[in-house]
Amino acid sequence: MREDVDTCSDLLSKLKVMLTGFRSLPPLFEDTPNAVHELTLARDIYEHAVLLSVKIGDQDAFERDFFQLKPYYTDASRLPPSSQEYMILGLNLLRLLVQNRIAEFHTELELLSPAALENPCIKHAVELEQSFMEGAYNRVLSAKQTVPYKTYDYFMDLLAKTVRDEIAGCSEKAYDYLSISDASRMLLFSSDDELFQYIKEEHPEWEIKNGLVIFQKAKESAPCKEIPSLQLINQTLSYARELERIV
Repeated sequence: MREDVDTCSDLLSKLKVMLTGFRSLPPLFEDTPNAVHELTLARDIYEHAVLLSVKIGDQDAFERDFFQLKPYYTDASRLPPSSQEYMILGLNLLRLLVQNRIAEFHTELELLSPAALENPCIKHAVELEQSFMEGAYNRVLSAKQTVPYKTYDYFMDLLAKTVRDEIAGCSEKAYDYLSISDASRMLLFSSDDELFQYIKEEHPEWEIKNGLVIFQKAKESAPCKEIPSLQLINQTLSYARELERIV
């Protein structure tokens, strides 16, 4: 697998160098006899580069390659439509969401046509952003089950981690400890084992003891008046379910 990825990366690098000899490409867009063929070839190469960056989990490479690809979607009007355009545009929106670049997310949306906004790939990203901003984290996590393409899983996994990190940060500020079952529910895990794995990888400073998840803050601070955490959690979850039902 690693050898295949390295081979693809080397080949794409050579192809990108080859493209520098085509004067029909951005930013010149010269009207050469083979312009349409050259533009189509270049677009295909950059699309493959973007998808490879997702495959290897390289967000910086994704951003560079998407930046080079974008003019072929926005300025090369002579080209026939690409079957991968909306999938890649949707991937870029997910990347911006994962990186919390919300202003850029909305700027990209404003550049899209009404027809593009109705595409499932774009709608998926828009609905995710709305759920994320509303704090409807359960909808964010469940959205992985309805991704338009398997390629989206990489960014969806990153987004799930972002969501759980956000909840974890709020939880350890608000509570000294939670029961294991409440912590699993708060962090939207389907089993305690998933919670234990998350703590091991992301928060080794937390302590699991006597059926409780004890946050670092509680271990470092002096004893203080206990917060009725279970009652607050149940109220919060109840309000969230009621709000989601109404909406």
